[in-house]
Amino acid sequence: MSAEKHSPLAQFEIKRFVDIDIAGVDASFTNSSLWMIITIVAITLMLTLSMRGRAMVPGRWQSVAELSYEFIANMLRENVGSEGRKFFPFVFSLFMFILFSNMLGLIPYSFTSTSHIIVTFGMAIVVFLGVTLIGIIRHKGKFLSLFVPSGVPAVLLLLLVPIELISYLTRPVSLALRLFANMMAGHTLLKVFGGFVVALGMFGVFPLVAIVALYGLELIVAFLQAYVFTVLTCLYLNDAIHLHH
Repeated sequence: MSAEKHSPLAQFEIKRFVDIDIAGVDASFTNSSLWMIITIVAITLMLTLSMRGRAMVPGRWQSVAELSYEFIANMLRENVGSEGRKFFPFVFSLFMFILFSNMLGLIPYSFTSTSHIIVTFGMAIVVFLGVTLIGIIRHKGKFLSLFVPSGVPAVLLLLLVPIELISYLTRPVSLALRLFANMMAGHTLLKVFGGFVVALGMFGVFPLVAIVALYGLELIVAFLQAYVFTVLTCLYLNDAIHLHH
């Protein structure tokens, strides 16, 4: 039991706080649920309080909120065009949720929701189904031309169309795995080095230095993974709207 408690993977354990069963479906309130709620509350408070004053010369927190807004607005403008403006609330919410989940997960004794593939896959499948529906509604049957590369001989289409289709269908898997794997690997590594610090006692200074460096790296990774997930969402939106190959 003690070995399991100190295992680097113990930090990812789902703990039930309130057992909830809905028609045979386990919908229990867990530590993951709690930290997702904390994430949403933190985002709401940050954006609400930072913009409450609406000063002409923004303070620190107002600058952060405005920079976040501009960052996602520019991302949509560059990758989707003016037609991507209507999707700003969704893309902005997605970016902020992933970013705050990643960052809050770096606080000692917290929980990283994005380190569980069910959470990352849930977001990825929403993106996948959303952009697919947008493409179908917008282009009807012409949407299928997305899987037919232009300027390719008919004979090669027999090979390329299935490849394009498989590539499209694996999008949610790659989105989910990339975020989940990076968050889980980074936190596991931090836990391993943390164990070395405790075990080595006074000689644990070297693992401690490594932890500080890794923590800084994880902060960068936390932002980069939120950025990558969001920019890929924008690219998928661009494909659905403009049918780019």
